[in-house]
Amino acid sequence: MTPRADRPTITICGLGPGAPDLLTERTATILDRSDPLFLRTSRHPGAERYTADAVSFDPIYDAADSFAEVYGAITEALVGAAATTGRVTYCVPGSPLVLERSVAQLRARDDVAVELVPAVSFLDEAWARLAVDPIDEGVRLIDGHRFAVEAAGERGPLLVAHAHARWVLSDIKLTLLEHDVGGDQSVIVLQRLGTDDEAVSVVRVDELDRRIEADHLTSLYLPTVAAPVGRALMSSVELMRRLRIECPWDAKQDHATLRKYLLEEAYEVLDVLDRIVDASTDPDAEDALIDAFTELEGELGDLWLQILFHSRLASEAGHFDIADVADTLTVKMISRHPHVFGADDPDLTTTASGGPASAEGVEAQWDRIKAVEGRRSSILDGVPSAMPSLARAAKIVKRITGEHGPPDRGPWAERLGLAADAGVAAGGAEPPESVVRDEVDMGRLLMAVVEAGRVAGVDAEQALRVATNALVESVRSHERRLEDTAGVDGATATTEAGGAAADTGRLSWVVG
Repeated sequence: MTPRADRPTITICGLGPGAPDLLTERTATILDRSDPLFLRTSRHPGAERYTADAVSFDPIYDAADSFAEVYGAITEALVGAAATTGRVTYCVPGSPLVLERSVAQLRARDDVAVELVPAVSFLDEAWARLAVDPIDEGVRLIDGHRFAVEAAGERGPLLVAHAHARWVLSDIKLTLLEHDVGGDQSVIVLQRLGTDDEAVSVVRVDELDRRIEADHLTSLYLPTVAAPVGRALMSSVELMRRLRIECPWDAKQDHATLRKYLLEEAYEVLDVLDRIVDASTDPDAEDALIDAFTELEGELGDLWLQILFHSRLASEAGHFDIADVADTLTVKMISRHPHVFGADDPDLTTTASGGPASAEGVEAQWDRIKAVEGRRSSILDGVPSAMPSLARAAKIVKRITGEHGPPDRGPWAERLGLAADAGVAAGGAEPPESVVRDEVDMGRLLMAVVEAGRVAGVDAEQALRVATNALVESVRSHERRLEDTAGVDGATATTEAGGAAADTGRLSWVVG
C-alpha cells in the first residue's frame, strides 16, 4: 500500500525467519533510517541487533490477559506514535503478510497509512526443509491457537504455526486424539529454522507436548490426518446448507418462525436432564440411566440443529456464520476464565498463582467480567424478559442480593418464615423456622400457590411476572436516581409494592 501524505505512516517490515542473511536489503535500508522503531517482540533472532534502539511490545504480552488484548494494545500504541512523529517503523518476525494479526488490524485503520515491506517468511524455510511444493501437496496453513476450528474437516497436509507453548501443543494433541487421529501418527516438528540452533524432529501425536520444548519459532507439519478433525461437526454444517437449498419447508423458515422450536427443544433437553439426575441417585436405575443418556444425545442434536439453523440464516443475511459463533464463544470463554488462562485476580486463588480457584470466586469474577463486556447500566441488564417467570424472578433476586444484600420481609414472607437471614442481619429477633426445608417442601409450597391462584382466578405465571416487573422497575428507578444525583446526598425514596427504597445509594427491598 502506498502511503498517503495526509496521514501519519506506519512502515511495516519483516525480520525474516531469523538468519541475518535472510533480511532483505530493502528492509535493512529502512531500518537504517532515523524513524522511531518498534518491535512486536524482541524474542526473535532477527530482532537482537535492534533491541537497543527499538521499543519492544513484549511487556504488553506479559501483562495482557488475551492475544486480542495484546494486538489491540499494539495497534493503539503504533497509531498514537505515528500521529505524534508522522512516521514510525514496525518490525515483525518473518513476513508482515503471514499470520500477523496486529498488521491486519493496522491495515483496517482509516487514520494511518500503512506501507508494507515484503520479507522472507518462515514458510519459505519450512518448504525447503520439508522438501515439498505447498501448491502441489495442497498444504493448508493453520494457526495453532485456533487449531480445533481451522483444522475442522481437513485431512492434511497441515502446517501449524504459532505452536509456541506447551498448552498449544496439548490443545493440538487432544483435538487430534478426540477426532480419532491415532496417537502413533507422526508429526514433524520444525524449530528455529534458518538459525544456528535449527532443529527438525519427528514425534508421535500422543507424545507431542511431552517431548517437545516449544518456543516462539516452533511449527508443526502433519503430512496426513487419518480422520478429518471435526468431521461430524462439519457434516452437520453442510447438512444445514443443503436443507436450506433443497427442502421447501426449511427454505421458508426465518428467525421468527423458528423461535418456538428453539424453546421446545431446550425444554426437551431439560426433561431428559431431570431424568438423568433422578436415575443417577438410584442404584437400581442403571438401565434407565443408559436410556436417558441415549435420548440426551438425540435431544442435544435437535438443539444443535436450531443453533445451526439460526447461524445459517444469519450467514445468508451477511452477518456471521457458525464458525464466527464458535470463535466468539472461544474468545469470550478465555476472557471470562483468567484463572485458567493465566491472569491473577487478588480476590480469586487461581491456577496462575499456583492454587485452585474456588467456585464462588469464579462465579463472582464471571459476573464482574460480563458486566464490563456488556457495559451494563443496571445490575439487571442481560436478564431476558422472555424467561419463564419463576426462573427470571430467581435470577433477578440473585442479582439484587449480590449487589445490595438480602431483602427485608413483607407480610407474606413473615407468615412463611422466608428471608429469615435478612431479618437477623437487620437486627431483628430470631427468625421463625422456615416452612421450606428442602426441594420437596418448596415444590409443595409452589403447588399451593398455583392452586390458590386457580381458586382466585389468577394466573400464577402472569402474577409472578407482574410482581417481578414491579421489582425491576423499582431497582431501575433507584439506579436512575443515583445517576442523577451522583456526588450529591439524595433524599430517601421508597417504593412499596415491588419493594425498593433508596437512601444515599443503599437499596432496601422487600419480598412478600
